[in-house]
Amino acid sequence: MTIRHIVFDIGNVLLNFDPELAYLGLIPDQVERHAFLRDVCSRDWITAQDRVHAWAPGEAELIAQYPDQETQIRAFRERWHDMVPGPIADSVGMLETLSGDALDVTALTNFNGETFDEASQRFDFFKLFRGMTVSGRVGLLKPEADIFAHHAATLDLVPEATLFIDDVAANVAAARNAGWHSVQFVNPDGLRRDLRSLGVTV
Repeated sequence: MTIRHIVFDIGNVLLNFDPELAYLGLIPDQVERHAFLRDVCSRDWITAQDRVHAWAPGEAELIAQYPDQETQIRAFRERWHDMVPGPIADSVGMLETLSGDALDVTALTNFNGETFDEASQRFDFFKLFRGMTVSGRVGLLKPEADIFAHHAATLDLVPEATLFIDDVAANVAAARNAGWHSVQFVNPDGLRRDLRSLGVTV
């Protein structure tokens, strides 16, 4: 079936996201900085924050667990915009082309509700989507099957006519399990090739 629906992830597909950028000055030692982001403000903690709208409760829980790291933990939210230096220009260019064609373009993203609201005000390309499913708004996360079902049902997508683009392999696999086409984003040139192989011109 011809691809009619394109579903974009946002972080590290359309928008650069690197927590280390916020800590370059605060934790100058690279080994210490990497350890902090591995063990304290970890990937699992960031993912848990993506499931909710309000940032403060999860932050307070982490400070209670690591009271000696309070300043560094609070810096994650205080310096969040430093972690998001800007869009991935070539990817956004493809989004602009696709949204201007006859294709239906939406977003499905793991994103804390508060930081999503700020990012959507900061970056104009958020306005190009017909609709968006944001994990922090619905309380579901990729790669859980329910978030893919929710997105398809809410936005009337035909699974076999849907292509999902994400940088995380587990999310790509979950989309395929939902009956969608899916490709893993590595860089814009690779995405362009993947789109063309599926008959989508950019």
